Amino acid sequence: MEYVIQHKQPEAVFRFFEEISAIPRPSYHEEKIADYLVAFAKARGLWVVRDELHNVLIKAPATEGFADRAPVLLQGHTDMVCEKNADVEHDFLHDPLKLYVDGDLLRARGTTLGADNGIAVAMMLALLDGALGAHPPVECLFTTAEEVGLNGAEGFDYRHIDARRMVNLDSEALGWVTAGCAGGIRSDLVLHAKTELFSGEALSVSVTGLMGGHSGENINSGRANANKLMGRLLDALLRELPDTRLVTLAGGSKDNAIPRECRAWLAVSSVEAASSILEEEGMRVAEALSADDRGFSLTVESGEPAAVMLSGEDTRRAVSLLHTARNGVMAMSEDIPGLVETSRNLGVVTAEDATLTFVFSSRSSKESALDGSVEELDALASSLGCTARHYSRYPGWEYAKVSPLRDAYLRAFRDVTGRDAAVNVIHAGLECGIICSKLPDMDVISIGPSMHDIHSPDEALELSSTETFCQTLMRLMEIL
Repeated sequence: MEYVIQHKQPEAVFRFFEEISAIPRPSYHEEKIADYLVAFAKARGLWVVRDELHNVLIKAPATEGFADRAPVLLQGHTDMVCEKNADVEHDFLHDPLKLYVDGDLLRARGTTLGADNGIAVAMMLALLDGALGAHPPVECLFTTAEEVGLNGAEGFDYRHIDARRMVNLDSEALGWVTAGCAGGIRSDLVLHAKTELFSGEALSVSVTGLMGGHSGENINSGRANANKLMGRLLDALLRELPDTRLVTLAGGSKDNAIPRECRAWLAVSSVEAASSILEEEGMRVAEALSADDRGFSLTVESGEPAAVMLSGEDTRRAVSLLHTARNGVMAMSEDIPGLVETSRNLGVVTAEDATLTFVFSSRSSKESALDGSVEELDALASSLGCTARHYSRYPGWEYAKVSPLRDAYLRAFRDVTGRDAAVNVIHAGLECGIICSKLPDMDVISIGPSMHDIHSPDEALELSSTETFCQTLMRLMEIL
């Protein structure tokens, strides 16, 4: 294949990254990348196992002089968040990503880059291929469906794992060592609406141009949620024109991404009056947005009449849910300054045959707070005549006061850069929590090169950061 990244180190890592970027790998569709990994292992005579979830574990013996050392597990996930700009044609099930270099950044044209967590896959492949220097016995675990609930890690058979030291490669900031993370749960609130024959004039309302981002990492960045903004706009419209009816609604595509776009189709008594109300409210919205959301755009235009519309009561219920459901930061940690303790993201809103589904992702470092979020959503659903379903709950990863592996990485980073790395706990879910629950005696860290705007089409990987990170990882392997 023709490679985009030229004259950059480590060459093997970037070559592997480009190769896997040509392989579609949405969550729940990791078969092709699993095929690639198994073929890679067999071609090199490495021990490999693949399970029914398409998790793949590859083991390689120690290099010369390291055979007497304890094994180490490296881990990352093969699936990626599939987000694209509205004007981009891209089929994530079939099309390769279109990579390009932008100065020191690697990006994909109009889509997510998949460096989260493709760069981990590429680094493990390079290490297994002998391109990253000396190492003890290594076990490389490639898990699936991380972005939709950490499902691959949950379902893997950990009896295959011998190592009790694990380096998770799913962090996005060079110079930071993650040593703990939040747990989480997903929730669907479903409204089965009644419909009436369409009457009035048809109106389309679109919110676009928001920054979006990761619903854990960026939840305290002040970035607006397109679904919540739509709730505010429609609430303002209903106050002035109470005979407005909702026809259908669509916003966001992933519960763990802050939605960038939302669109509503309406039946109104007057397009002119409704447009005036919405545009006035839109100006108030724009004034309150952060600099990250300066691309915000509100489009209000006439549409084509539909066959049916939601009843007045169910329109009010849907808009009330959009407008009143708590979203964003709900509590800050009392123990760790600056750490979000509990949050919620209304990531997806869909409508099919008058059934509206509102998909939430709740996160917290406290299990009791997750319970509280579930109870609150249950109460909201009950008050609005919705049903609630909660699923894909995953545990957090508790900070360990003593960690020889963490100390070794801090030393390696200092040896390579001459600087000290910092240790943090994050408000995002990592597979570390699940793996630690399966193997409680595992010593774990999470590290990675610097990335920006993951889970959005603006996602970027710092090339120079990747080089420094790989040097640090190589040094870590030497001293373990």
